[in-house]
Amino acid sequence: MLKITRVYRLSLMAVAAMLALFFVMQGTMHAAEKPKDFPTRPIMIIVPYGAGGGSDQLTRAFAISFEKIVGVPVTVVNKPGGGGVAGLSDFFAAPPDGYTLIEHIDDAATLYAAGRIKENPSKDWFPLAICQITFNQLYVRPDDKRFAAWDDFLKYAKKHPGKVSIANVAHKGSMERIVMNQLMEALGFKVTQISFDKPTERYGALVGGHVDVLFEQPGDVRRYIEANKMKPILTMLNERPSAFPDAPSYKDIGVDLKPLYRFRGFFIRKGVPENRVKWLEEACRKAFNSESFQKFNRSKYMHLIDSYRDVEGGKKLVRDTVETYKAMYKKLGIIK
Repeated sequence: MLKITRVYRLSLMAVAAMLALFFVMQGTMHAAEKPKDFPTRPIMIIVPYGAGGGSDQLTRAFAISFEKIVGVPVTVVNKPGGGGVAGLSDFFAAPPDGYTLIEHIDDAATLYAAGRIKENPSKDWFPLAICQITFNQLYVRPDDKRFAAWDDFLKYAKKHPGKVSIANVAHKGSMERIVMNQLMEALGFKVTQISFDKPTERYGALVGGHVDVLFEQPGDVRRYIEANKMKPILTMLNERPSAFPDAPSYKDIGVDLKPLYRFRGFFIRKGVPENRVKWLEEACRKAFNSESFQKFNRSKYMHLIDSYRDVEGGKKLVRDTVETYKAMYKKLGIIK
């Protein structure tokens, strides 16, 4: 019996070793081969938004792991302006050689759907990886007695049409504008939306009392929430996430709206050699799965939604988002 047990254990060990070797071989077979003579100099990631915001935080956290994987310095350059448009000129002016990437958000889709840019973000440029998908909230100052909760906000906004100001980063057809317009139409109130390209100005406007409300994602302002300088009064999901039990959801306030999400990722130009695209795609995947980046994502509540998309998954997300916004824009008369 003892001999049989030993033989059985040895057999299990052999099978385990064979399986391990199989998976290693599979990983090797599917791994993208490193291109010759690439990269040999720094890779630049353009962030088309200001320092301190969600895009900047994401890119700098991602760059730490990404740099170790690609083996060359990774520089992050902020080019804010135009609601995400300004940085695109530098991105498209650079050669399509894989050395220049751009971090962008769902505005890549809304800008194209609205006709503000001509370059299709699932063809002319496209995501190497989508690394964050998150939801939106409305924030107020905890000491603002007018808006102790959502019901207070709604009552005040109805009583004072257009007097309540909301800070966001927005162009005419942006996700922020669309969501607020949907809410105003559904609930019969009116606010004034003010766009800030620089996140520090946007956050400072609320904290300093220059605006009444902030439209933002929770991970981007976590330090303000934890410092009791902001509090959420509405979560733009159909159910309340466990992290924010006191902020009502769409369902709680009685509106039937499809949640629109903020997504962030890293895009590359059409025309970059395919072997470089494949290798960079895999480098992005490894950076996303790194312990340090996953810790960062958890700290920003990004574990609440399955975020990662590869090239094909990213293209589909962008295409679907473009079609969603085109339908909304036609309904609103933004496009024909």
